[in-house]
Amino acid sequence: MFDLELFYNYLRMKNINSPNNWFSNFSAGLIGAVVVILFIVSGGLNVLRDQGWLKQSSWTGQAISVIAMDVSDVVERINPAVVSIIATKDVPVLEQYFEDPFSDMFGGNSPFSFRIPKYRQNGTEEKEVGGGSGFFISSDGYVATNAHVVNDEEAQYTIFTNDGTKYEAKVVAIDDVLDIALLKIEAKDLAFLEYGDSDKLRLGQAVIAIGNALGEFRNTVSTGVVSGLARSIVAGSNAGTTETLENVIQTDAAINPGNSGGPLLDLSGKVIGVNVAVASNSENIGFALPSNAVKNSLDSMKQFGKVIRPYLGVRYVQINEAIQKRNNLTVDYGALVVRGEQKTDLAVIPGSPADKAGLEEYDIILGIDGVKIDDKHSLSSLIREKKVGDTIKLKILHDGEEKSVEVKLEQH
Repeated sequence: MFDLELFYNYLRMKNINSPNNWFSNFSAGLIGAVVVILFIVSGGLNVLRDQGWLKQSSWTGQAISVIAMDVSDVVERINPAVVSIIATKDVPVLEQYFEDPFSDMFGGNSPFSFRIPKYRQNGTEEKEVGGGSGFFISSDGYVATNAHVVNDEEAQYTIFTNDGTKYEAKVVAIDDVLDIALLKIEAKDLAFLEYGDSDKLRLGQAVIAIGNALGEFRNTVSTGVVSGLARSIVAGSNAGTTETLENVIQTDAAINPGNSGGPLLDLSGKVIGVNVAVASNSENIGFALPSNAVKNSLDSMKQFGKVIRPYLGVRYVQINEAIQKRNNLTVDYGALVVRGEQKTDLAVIPGSPADKAGLEEYDIILGIDGVKIDDKHSLSSLIREKKVGDTIKLKILHDGEEKSVEVKLEQH
């Protein structure tokens, strides 16, 4: 057991015998303060452990756990920038009535008591037909969300901020490839979120998810960690449509129906993903689109009112181990430049950036700007992260020899 009184007397004796009292007093005071703080922290954390709130064996690990659990300051700061999106639509109002098939035959005095139920429209009514989440990306009212949240052209969309303020929203543009959409409301000086670098995410990194859980509980906060990186999933909707999403982030932070379009954030409050899907029949397996993948799309929609993508201009097959063995290739990764099923589907599009750079059929593109093309990074996903006008460096295997080629990307 640590004896504070004994330690204090020891420091006091050292001060009396010291030829430099002012320095000794300062040193002893500083050391004493540090020891007292450590004692209090250690004792306080032991109390938390005894209550069952902490599980780590070392008090250092316990302190880290307490800090990691409390995200209230970050949430308080970013909550005003997270919104709920409600979709409403005029739908038919149906009423039931009964018809006797023999009434005409007997002039309205049918001896039979047949009554067949039927339905007819009696006007329309505005009804809530869907919803999701979103977040402001600028102070002048631009909102990011998922495409599947706002893809009904006949619906009207309303945005509610965390304080309950209601705004009518206009859909600026939709990117069906990435499942991203941009909305606009008429407002100024709004709180907005900044992007983080999703390429720097690490497994186990703590994250925060915020959204309109179940379309009912606005700005619900959940925490978790990055459970997986560079996942490829097939996501389905209630309408029966499906989409393939590449390079998504997996997290165990609770993502429920209604969270779609909300932000996935790091502990500094920066957006590192856009929540997009949850695995059915699972517990705490959710997915988010990485911020680096969606940022260029949102910037394009904001600037031009539509998605303007860079393109390389090749048709290709992603190489894996099976394709390597079947075709006696020297590598088991990369993108093999090949023509399509039709004779007119050329491997390299004439006049394209790839054509201008001299790429040829059966070349293998191994990487872009130092990033290897493999099952985690497809050629198309890497190109989508670039901008029109960017000059990229391709690593190519041509006739068995590796070489580097610079290509300037153009507008698709």
